[in-house]
Amino acid sequence: MARIAGVNIPTGKRVVIALTYIHGIGRTSAVKICEKNAIPAERRVFDLTDDELGRIRETIDQDYQVEGDLRREHSMNVKRLMDLGCYRGLRHRRGLPVRGQRTHTNARTRKGPAKAIAGKKKVAR
Repeated sequence: MARIAGVNIPTGKRVVIALTYIHGIGRTSAVKICEKNAIPAERRVFDLTDDELGRIRETIDQDYQVEGDLRREHSMNVKRLMDLGCYRGLRHRRGLPVRGQRTHTNARTRKGPAKAIAGKKKVAR
C-alpha cells in the first residue's frame, strides 16, 4: 500500500487514477505529476519503485496544496466570508445556496430533507 500525502492510494490502479484519491489532485494535476516524473500513464502503482514514489511525494509537497492544508484554507475562506457578514457569508451561515440558485423549490442538498408544515394540505384541482 503506497502512502502519499497522508493517504493510502490503491495499489492495483493506474498511477494517474490513484493520485486522484488525494484531496486537491484531479486528473489534470495527476497527469502533469506523472509527466514531470517521467512515469508512463499505463503504469500501475504496485509497479512503481521506491525512487519513483519518492519523486512523486516530493513533487506534490513542492508544487501542490493538498489534504489538510487545502481543507483548512477552504474552511478559513468560508469563515472569513461569514465574519465579514457579506451576502455570501450570510448564505453559508443559513445553509442556503450561495451562488444564486432558486430556493422556492429545489435546493434540498443545502437545505436538508423537507420539513412537513402542520395544517398545510394539497389543493385539489
